[in-house]
Amino acid sequence: MTADAAAARPPKKSTLVAESLRRAILTGRYRDGQLLPGEQELAARYEVSRGTIRKVLAQLGEESLINTRTGVGSFVSFGGQALDQRLGWGRALAGAELATTVLRAEIIADPDLAVGVGAASSRFLALDRVRALPDGTPVSLERSRVPATGALADVPHAGLVDGSLTATLREAGLTPASGEQWVSVAALDLDDAALLERAAGTLFLHSTRLVRDASGDFVEKVVSWLDPDHFRVHISFGETT
Repeated sequence: MTADAAAARPPKKSTLVAESLRRAILTGRYRDGQLLPGEQELAARYEVSRGTIRKVLAQLGEESLINTRTGVGSFVSFGGQALDQRLGWGRALAGAELATTVLRAEIIADPDLAVGVGAASSRFLALDRVRALPDGTPVSLERSRVPATGALADVPHAGLVDGSLTATLREAGLTPASGEQWVSVAALDLDDAALLERAAGTLFLHSTRLVRDASGDFVEKVVSWLDPDHFRVHISFGETT
């Protein structure tokens, strides 16, 4: 079979059903915790076998979009943006783009941070940002510290490459390869609560992420406050393909 013939071949029914249900979950048609229609109802709706529906539900489960309970059914388990360094923070949240406001972008000297992360230089780009839903509701406050090298040293004057720290890191020759992340629940202090338009003492997810490149050199430290109504932690173990 030629490449053109393969490209022209219609997608499998299971692929179409998975795309439809995935879109319904990500856009909020099916809400977090909601029970999906049963296998028989879904099979009739999409005019496929129950075996196809089981395959689709298994796939959505692997994507952490649903949880299936034997004898009960499949519940939506996606309530917002997953914490995944590979995706970056600009990924759509419930079908809508987050708006980003840069609060601070300057080159600083931080010898203590340099010692703590084993950086060769104590000069860092300090980049603080708030992200908000389309209605203006802030959902995250992030304070990133990255080496002030290459394109990163120009950010205070030139801005981020394509508006993305991930793209700017790449242009500066810094490629994240590994890291550690600590997540806890903590109360917002007065200053951070004001930036997030919440009452002081409101409980948020508090994340500290330390990222290194393939050689083990420091790439980024970011401390974030995340609205628990819109963010969750998803950790995968083992090799993936």
